[in-house]
Amino acid sequence: MPTPTKGPRLGGGPAHERLILANLATALFEHGRITTTVTKAKRVQPLAERLITFAKRGDLHARRRVLTVVRDKGVVHTLFTEIAPAVAERNGGYTRVTKVGNRKGDNAPMAVIELVTEPVSPKQAVVKEAEKAAKKAAPKKAAKVEEPTVEETVETPAEAEVVEAAAEETKTEETKEA
Repeated sequence: MPTPTKGPRLGGGPAHERLILANLATALFEHGRITTTVTKAKRVQPLAERLITFAKRGDLHARRRVLTVVRDKGVVHTLFTEIAPAVAERNGGYTRVTKVGNRKGDNAPMAVIELVTEPVSPKQAVVKEAEKAAKKAAPKKAAKVEEPTVEETVETPAEAEVVEAAAEETKTEETKEA
């Protein structure tokens, strides 16, 4: 029996593994969140995200590709009509895996995998863009500001206070821009 391409083996063979992952994805779309082992949750996450990406496209070909994995037409309908519009603004990261502790019977590490249906905050996107712009601008400004050398030492304490005040102002301006 061939080994899987990524991650640990879940079933006895590749066909059984595909069935396990398909059933986990179906249950996830049907219930919104499921509790399973950490290994299974990590293995089903890329499959579920890919199926949601197909559902966001919404055309007939995408629906047929999802139906090859998820055999329940009702769940596919839910995926295309409810889940895909809820995550339409999101560019990935449709699922979240949270570890919840060990199972009592066999001490297996358990996790909850759930759909992330909260809308993406536009404020977060603006803040991220501003941080990127600040990081790009920061090296340019740092090159322009020159530090005083040893030769340019200040002789009187009054001049030293003026130089320190000017240095603090430039630092605060740089932090405001960043």
